Amino acid sequence: MACTGFIVIMTETLPAGLLPQLSAGLDVSEGSAGQFVSAYAIGTVLAAIPAITLTRGMRRKPLLLAGLLGFLVANTVTALAPSFSVALVARFVGGAFSGLLWGMLAGYARRIAAPEHAGRALAIAMTGTPVALAVGTPLGAWLGSTVGWRWSFAAMSLLSIVVMVFAKYLVPDAPGQAARTRAPLGRVLGIPGVATILAVVFVWMLAHNLLYTYIASYLQQMRLALRPDLTLLVFGLAALGGIWFTGVFIDRALRRLTLASVALFVVAGAFLAVAQQSTVGALTAVVLWGIAFGGAATQLQTAMGEAAGDNADAANAMLTTSFNLAIFAAGAVGAVLVDGVGARVLPAGMIALAVVAIIMVGVGRRAAFPTGR
Repeated sequence: MACTGFIVIMTETLPAGLLPQLSAGLDVSEGSAGQFVSAYAIGTVLAAIPAITLTRGMRRKPLLLAGLLGFLVANTVTALAPSFSVALVARFVGGAFSGLLWGMLAGYARRIAAPEHAGRALAIAMTGTPVALAVGTPLGAWLGSTVGWRWSFAAMSLLSIVVMVFAKYLVPDAPGQAARTRAPLGRVLGIPGVATILAVVFVWMLAHNLLYTYIASYLQQMRLALRPDLTLLVFGLAALGGIWFTGVFIDRALRRLTLASVALFVVAGAFLAVAQQSTVGALTAVVLWGIAFGGAATQLQTAMGEAAGDNADAANAMLTTSFNLAIFAAGAVGAVLVDGVGARVLPAGMIALAVVAIIMVGVGRRAAFPTGR
């Protein structure tokens, strides 16, 4: 499951380290190249809820393998795409399969673990996210800058095949949701705490992706002596620390952990805002940012799983939709900012959005992020 998350996240974030190469190779602006992220995100947005609704009763393992097969096809087409438009369609398809996998992975991981260790099991399954950020995306960025961006996506196709083989023989199966427990989606949205969590997801992930998607442009425009692949490596290594902290404390301090993570976003944004040509200041900010983000997905999915109960898969499909709406919005808004006023304003947006997210987590003390949990 962690390897599956690795593929999903690396496929999603790979363009962030390859914007100059994508721009040159496909003869488009860097803002347009950033729509590689937006196309993927909108595919997830449109597919997540319908995919999970249609597959709630299916056994989990065949569904996992089907999702991995979808990534194999999408990344292969991207690697071979003769034009920007074909590549965007392939990214959209990849995003659709991302919606399927993210909608079912959290519930799947929690279902095969003992209830008292459900949060830790999810944290382990989600380690693919920080590992992708720490190793995968920087490595993909290096590969793309060395031998061409197409080889980065081809490598993802090969990895998908390997993970499918391991999943076939190592991942235990689990049943789908019983028909008698499947609440309509409207009722799931009305479960106390669910709507609040979805709002936190959107605002918090918008704060993150606004800068992450255009990190190469930010470093270039700020004239910082940092390569995008090195910056992403530092970010990902710090994110590993974040997921470790989350795994240790999530089953007994979810609310405090979430508040601390979002607050650290504000601090990181402040460092970035004042890191005028300061490599040390920028690296400090990236480390804090990585720690804050590392456990974010696990914290949010755990909160959603506990709030939604038996309907966690449907609720997590909504979470995935909100998550990727934020990614899509960040790609679109970021393109306007980067091509217009410049990437130097991105940290200010990160700070403002993170402050809003802190307020929302604070308000959700009863059902979304309950006090004492």
